[in-house]
Amino acid sequence: MKCLLFLLSLIFATTLHAAPSTPPNILFALADDWGYHSGVYGTKWVQTPSFDRVAREGILFTHAYTPSAKCAPSRACIITGRSPWQLKEAANHICYFPQEFKSWGEALTEHGWFVGFTQKGWGPGVAKDANGFPRLLTGVAFNEHKAPPPTKDISNNDYAANFASFLDAAPKGKPWCFWYGSVEPHRGYEYGSGVAKGGKKLSDIDRVPACWPDNETVRNDLLDYAFEVEHFDRHLGRMLAELEKRGLLENTLVIVTSDNGMPFPRSKGNAGEMPNHLPMAVRWAAGIPHPGRTVDDYVSFVDIAPTLMDVAGIDWSATGMAPTVGHSLTDIFHSEKSGLTNPARDHVLIGRERNDIGRPNDEGYPIRGIIKGGYVYLDNFEPTRWPAGNPETGYLDCDGSPTKTTILEAHRLDPTNIFWARCFGTRPAEEFYDLAHDPDCINNLALKPQSTSLQSSLREQLVTELRAQGDPRIFGNGAIFDHYAHSDPAHVGFYERYMKGEKMKTPWVNPTDFEKKDD
Repeated sequence: MKCLLFLLSLIFATTLHAAPSTPPNILFALADDWGYHSGVYGTKWVQTPSFDRVAREGILFTHAYTPSAKCAPSRACIITGRSPWQLKEAANHICYFPQEFKSWGEALTEHGWFVGFTQKGWGPGVAKDANGFPRLLTGVAFNEHKAPPPTKDISNNDYAANFASFLDAAPKGKPWCFWYGSVEPHRGYEYGSGVAKGGKKLSDIDRVPACWPDNETVRNDLLDYAFEVEHFDRHLGRMLAELEKRGLLENTLVIVTSDNGMPFPRSKGNAGEMPNHLPMAVRWAAGIPHPGRTVDDYVSFVDIAPTLMDVAGIDWSATGMAPTVGHSLTDIFHSEKSGLTNPARDHVLIGRERNDIGRPNDEGYPIRGIIKGGYVYLDNFEPTRWPAGNPETGYLDCDGSPTKTTILEAHRLDPTNIFWARCFGTRPAEEFYDLAHDPDCINNLALKPQSTSLQSSLREQLVTELRAQGDPRIFGNGAIFDHYAHSDPAHVGFYERYMKGEKMKTPWVNPTDFEKKDD
């Protein structure tokens, strides 16, 4: 029935507005670890005028979600249109990308498009073809231009200058697609840069999420994160200006989003509202006849690949790409409506498998979930495992940060520390949250004595859809994700090697994050 609704909506939209005869160029701008924060969403301490412009002159999405809130699996969903549990090894972080799955970057190249990227495409991981050569999942790299960064922890890649070089290299009369892959606001940050260099004040933050203490350290950490988001946005603004200067902006589809939530405890790498809910805006003057709309439909990153094939005028079945579970967003592009435009877009599925290391036997922390109608339901398949990684190996499934260290230090002084429990403690098998009354997902309704019919309904829908997608977890074969090889040999057997006293490199966490080893 849902598929029929989508089909009817697409047919109706097409009769209202014919797509331009020439396919658009595509600028896909992807920040690294940017959560649902921007000026246009009402976040006063994050200034994003370029993103706000895209939203103002196009469509702002209020319910865009990644299926998996970690770099590699999220990006795998973006480039294939498939859920992570349908992608074998690519459900994991730092993996080998399966040869059987093709990206839209490869498909566009095969159909005559000029495709390139800067800095970070799909990854981290290894993607090679059958002959052992690197695959161009997001096209040819353009990384020549460098510029002094505003802090020592921000990349010196001059993203906008490299975009200009890409445009110079693009063959005349040939459509192009460029992936702007910044590494901001990924950690690390220069502590205090938001205040010292960004001109921000700690009082700018109106509310600190309830999973972290509200203190000077955490507020500084948030402002440093904001400063790096703004660096991404500045380069986006330069790219838009470059397109205007060359007369290319009118027929360029601009999509701006992030791969996962902010790199703070209980966010990036987890599953739920904060990790998976992301900013997203789209601009295409020649293809969106009614711009300036805010759309509340639930959309997923699995919708991006079919959207790009759709606007490119390429038959999905002719690409050699595996079947997608996503749906083209062009019905929303062609609509006149704001708010809810398509009743079939009423939920998204989310989850996770193995992200970073630090558990015995290289195990992950498997979750599946559904977000629908302002509620979040999560099924934690292995609740006896530590969600952020084992304490004795530094909670390695959570990036090091001043916020993380502050919470861990407080827990050592007081083992009953509520913030440690919320960010690093074990979790029950089921979680159920009402976002209208609990936006930070602190009050787990699944622990209440009474069981709700809505919780049961969401659980049933989740299982039904996962079964239809062939999720190994639902068919009792979920351990396969723990057994897939790491693409970095240094990660293999990390927990056991560390516990035996071997010195291990863990540059993404602080040395003080490690708890004492068990005697």
